[in-house]
Amino acid sequence: MRKLVPVFLLLLAATAFAAGEETWKGVSLVDTMCSAKVKDKPDSHTVSCALQCEKGGFGIYTSDGTYLKFDDNGNKKALAALKSTKQTDHIRATVVGERDGDTIKVKTLSLN
Repeated sequence: MRKLVPVFLLLLAATAFAAGEETWKGVSLVDTMCSAKVKDKPDSHTVSCALQCEKGGFGIYTSDGTYLKFDDNGNKKALAALKSTKQTDHIRATVVGERDGDTIKVKTLSLN
């Protein structure tokens, strides 16, 4: 049985890698409607503005300045997180999902 544990862990890791799952940590969460306006200073974007612009969806700015939009599931997770946070700005998140072009199929999202 002990010999099977490393094999199982290796298979699990290979499956996650094959699925293309990525993690973005500490990235700026911004609504799509304001993404171009706040590109140079995403930390100044406020939670109240993001909630006002929720119909356009959400996304993140990666460390290289690329804006990646969320799929519908990610938009729902982002909206729920924004509604429950006490933060007012500097909206940073950790997102796990699969990138498909300029969209992330979000598996999990949490605010930092």
